[in-house]
Amino acid sequence: MDFARIAALVTAFALAVPALAQNESPPQTPPRLVVAISVDQLGADLFAQYRRHFTGGFARLLEGAVFPSGYQAHAATETCPGHSTILTGAHPARSGIVANRWHDLDVARDDVRVYCAEDETVAGSSASDYTPSAMHLLVPTLGDLMKRANPASRVVAVAGKDRSAIMMGGHNADFAYWPGSAGFESYANATPPAALAGINELTVAAATEPRAAREVPAICAPYNRAIPIGEGQSVGTGRFARERGSARALMASPDADALTLAFAGELVAELGLGQGEAPDLLAVGLAATDYIGHSYGTEGVEMCVQMIALDGLLGEFFAGLDARGISYAVVLTADHGGLDLPERQIAQGAPDAARLTADFVAIAGEIAEASGLPAPVIRADGPFGDFYIDRSVPEERRAEIRDRAVAALTAHPQVYRVYAREEIMAQPVTDAPPEHWTVLDRVRASFHPDRSGDFVVVLQPRVTPIVDPIGSGYVATHGSVWDYDRRVPVVFWWNGARHFEQPLGVMTVDIMPTLASLIGLDISDVEIDGRCLDVMAGLTETNCP
Repeated sequence: MDFARIAALVTAFALAVPALAQNESPPQTPPRLVVAISVDQLGADLFAQYRRHFTGGFARLLEGAVFPSGYQAHAATETCPGHSTILTGAHPARSGIVANRWHDLDVARDDVRVYCAEDETVAGSSASDYTPSAMHLLVPTLGDLMKRANPASRVVAVAGKDRSAIMMGGHNADFAYWPGSAGFESYANATPPAALAGINELTVAAATEPRAAREVPAICAPYNRAIPIGEGQSVGTGRFARERGSARALMASPDADALTLAFAGELVAELGLGQGEAPDLLAVGLAATDYIGHSYGTEGVEMCVQMIALDGLLGEFFAGLDARGISYAVVLTADHGGLDLPERQIAQGAPDAARLTADFVAIAGEIAEASGLPAPVIRADGPFGDFYIDRSVPEERRAEIRDRAVAALTAHPQVYRVYAREEIMAQPVTDAPPEHWTVLDRVRASFHPDRSGDFVVVLQPRVTPIVDPIGSGYVATHGSVWDYDRRVPVVFWWNGARHFEQPLGVMTVDIMPTLASLIGLDISDVEIDGRCLDVMAGLTETNCP
């Protein structure tokens, strides 16, 4: 598949409408289209590293209101919780999206794990083979509130992951699409747009045809070296070459974002978004940066190539919106940051970086054997985050089992702290600036009493919880309470925006009330955790109520 052919689709929806000059005049009030873009795993550090090289879409956004060090303030820095904050204004403690997966010990099936975007009441559904749904999101999104105010508003979400599209699109999206086994797919019985067939033809072709390695831009040359990861294996310099039939390799490449933006652009044209009587919302989740970060790390040549390619793709996408004469406002942010693979961190002056050396789920499981209770006594979806005491444990022994497990895990040198449920719930959700939050504050903002565990494990900084990168295919990850995973850019732009940069911390939960203010949407009756940011300071008295 020729990448240029995919990228060309991003601007195909421009038709023959003459393009507007950038920043020619302020938009009509309110904007007719809100474009919310999440770049999965675009941490603030990664954004800062490449911003001086941007000449396309990122460069345009940097002319607006720039908050380079925003926060996904909570502890569970995963895809689903992060996306749930962007257009709800709610921390996971309020929205209920506490992780990508959690355990529901009352669910009526053998697999008691629950995926954040599934409907587990459907017969045969499991956490890995599920029916997509927004039912677990306990709060409305911006799109839900727009449609409440005016049913004529259209809400469209297109993303590289289902949980991204669902968490940003909300409960009442007109269209929500994400990659499936045969191209982009949606909820069962959804009426497909006309653009779906063509984009899926391209998607299937891109996933099945081989792809040659990409050339290395000059600015990426310093990153172009392989990093050994053990047993004669290394990571890096593949530069997105892929064999026939490798859908996973497609997703971990710039081609994935090109397809997502192309589909989003086609839907803008087909549905006439931004050209109706009521304002519309387009949510776009770009997943390639995350897949690349997991597969190659954040500091290699592949990530450098991705950043430059994405800058160009965003520029083409915005040019297409300009060409249609749409009055639109953009916010770009991320669901979380990321941490580079420890082998490269060590080579770059971080000797404390390490891979996890123990199976914490197994350690917790040993408590069961010592307790004389039938397994499983303790359940967890991974080596950190929420741990659950099984319902089979008698009430009079639950505290004993918890305390023994907490003591065993706390004793490990790669564990920073283990927090019991009672300690977490005794901590109020803070309204302090996010850069001053304690670790307990971060854990509390992720903790929902109906879904979170009996205790929460926090790893030490720079511990990568991937024991076997060769076997898993993932060399690096995110999800920690530490700022390299919490800090993300938050950038607002519209035609005529006054540029300013605010280095102090804001939060992704501030995005929804800010966008609501820009389109004149009254959300005074909605309980949220964020606050409106005055991004129009200097143009008007204030955009915030």
